[in-house]
Amino acid sequence: MTDHTPATSADPRGFWDRPATWKAFAVVGGYLVFYLLVGQITQRVFADQIDEDDILSSASSILLGVALPIAIGALALLAFIAKVGWLSEIFGRQRVPGRRWMWIAPVLVLAAVAAHVAGTDWDYWSGEQLAAMVVVGICVGLAEELVTRGLAVKMLRDAGRTERFVAGVSSLLFALMHTANIFSGMAASVVGATVVYTFAFGMLMYLSMRLTGTIWTAIVLHGLTDPTTFLATGGLDEAVTGSADGATAVATVVTVLLIVFGFVSVFLVRGSSRAASSELP
Repeated sequence: MTDHTPATSADPRGFWDRPATWKAFAVVGGYLVFYLLVGQITQRVFADQIDEDDILSSASSILLGVALPIAIGALALLAFIAKVGWLSEIFGRQRVPGRRWMWIAPVLVLAAVAAHVAGTDWDYWSGEQLAAMVVVGICVGLAEELVTRGLAVKMLRDAGRTERFVAGVSSLLFALMHTANIFSGMAASVVGATVVYTFAFGMLMYLSMRLTGTIWTAIVLHGLTDPTTFLATGGLDEAVTGSADGATAVATVVTVLLIVFGFVSVFLVRGSSRAASSELP
């Protein structure tokens, strides 16, 4: 449960414990700015070890160019969550129970992961690169789920929003975060496709979290999805286009189904955290 110790004038909990929808946007925006700044710093500090033309070309490039900025962002998020006293709530049991139809979400995500694994040219990757990809998955899963399915969802629920609003807006914030990829040189068409995909994927992460009652499910599923997608497609820019050489027909079909279900599921979500809390014994 949330720590309700009285806040002092120097304690940030007084501000963050006063619910407001805009604060979810502020937190996600603040994290994105912080991540981009950290990324610029790490690119300059480790410029000789990061291949900007093919960032996945070596383990050091993957770790320093991809994983490190995200890891620093994840640590900053954990520090913020601990400072405002929300660790137990975000990592604890979900307030709103799931529904059986939500099983579709993790099944589709795992099907996509399996298809990407099957479609990967494993001879193309070294053991060091694969190990670095595992680190990327851990960092991405933790950081991006904490800021969207963790902080954003909690803050929108605290503001009294319905679960449909919570699911849709938190997924929209997740999708909009990925527009920042354009600053890394990613083609505008790929950024647009990524935004569409990530909104749907965000919905599936929300559903998976509600279904199992814990954010850890979303963290693990997200942590499996990104590295297996990169391995199957052979790069970051081709992650969600479905046209990369390493992607199989099955992966493409599953991805399309994932996107369709993600958008449809927005209209299927019901309930609110306040109603769910009132039903507790």
